[in-house]
Amino acid sequence: MEKRAAKETYSILETFVRLGRRVPGVLYEPEGLADKAVPAVLVMHSDEDYLTCPTGAEMAKRGYRVLCANVMTKEGMFFSLPDKMGAVKAAVEFLRNKANVGKIYLMGHSGGATLMTAYQAIAENGPRIFQGPHYILPYPDSEPLLPADGLILPDANWGNAVMQLFSLDPAVKDEDSGMKLDAEYNLFEEKNGFSEAGSHFSDAFIARFLKKQGQRNNQILSHAKERWKLIKAGKGLYSDDEPLTIPGANQGFFNNKLYAQDVRLMSHTREPQMLVHADGSVTKEIVYSLRGPENPRSMTHSLAEGGRVMTVYNYLSSYAVKTTEDYGYGEDGVTGIDWHSTWNSPVGNVEYIRVPTLILGMTAGWEYLASETIYQHAAAPSKELAFIEGANHKFNPEHARETFPGQFGDTMKTLHDYMAEWIESQA
Repeated sequence: MEKRAAKETYSILETFVRLGRRVPGVLYEPEGLADKAVPAVLVMHSDEDYLTCPTGAEMAKRGYRVLCANVMTKEGMFFSLPDKMGAVKAAVEFLRNKANVGKIYLMGHSGGATLMTAYQAIAENGPRIFQGPHYILPYPDSEPLLPADGLILPDANWGNAVMQLFSLDPAVKDEDSGMKLDAEYNLFEEKNGFSEAGSHFSDAFIARFLKKQGQRNNQILSHAKERWKLIKAGKGLYSDDEPLTIPGANQGFFNNKLYAQDVRLMSHTREPQMLVHADGSVTKEIVYSLRGPENPRSMTHSLAEGGRVMTVYNYLSSYAVKTTEDYGYGEDGVTGIDWHSTWNSPVGNVEYIRVPTLILGMTAGWEYLASETIYQHAAAPSKELAFIEGANHKFNPEHARETFPGQFGDTMKTLHDYMAEWIESQA
């Protein structure tokens, strides 16, 4: 395969493709390389519309083929992660059948890391790895999945299940209402350290908040498991599934996340890691977050913005995780999460993946610290972790630009240059 410098030299061809029933995609190709087999990147998210993800154009103009595709539905009430695997399989098969595609790299950004790591883990090992008694639900038997040749995780989060845990409001007093809150656990109370300009919670409040959050998580999990038993026994509200509404649990970042307010939390890596600067140079150091405080108001009272409306099976199969008594987080990471209780955890999933793996954190993003934990758990013999200085979760420098004007340059370019150079190193 021809070696190419990672330069922005190609015009881009965009083609809409239908990969399967309700599985749309956009193929981004470098003009002039139609007859050459070049590496391809498959970009998908577990829930969101990624047809216009900037990686499509950015990597195509660097000489790669990129397929940006969507799963069957956006966070559909009746679609679990196993349902979405068929969409990834269809996309991988599409690329495998193209003569002008070389190695295939799965790219899972944010919640896409849950989808892509689960897919690759099953493709390499079969569903049996997720069928042990320790898992909340055993992964269903399925047709074999085609493995990719590599994995790229830019600003992966902790996994859909763990992000659901982080989103739980421990102030909720009644699981049937978002209106009854306990002030002792409410992070939006000034007496607890809240400030719209940025909160500074006491160690006692943080410990109290997180302990209650872990307890509420396990209570919801126990309730859902009991309902599932009744449903399977023919004693549920319906024969196949039933609705589950969780107040104060919307998974969006701007809902009841303690570390969104107090930026001391999740603020630096545990060990020195590679930090990529605007000029492309790399230093190794403790990497600090550049994000500012966000989330100035509670949305627990709102069903539309604060509640989670799903089904019992959808929750258990796609958003549930077990925690232990020591659940919590501080400045440099998370404790007390059972990474192998769910396949919705990139941290646990990467322990089953052997293909070359690139993990990239965005230092101005709110989920950047997950990258270090994922890297520490990754079993791939060839793995790499780096952080893009100044980039936010969407790969741009907006958040950091206000405080550090002009310091970080074009972080979109910095990120994709680094990604291209890594792919070239795998040729």
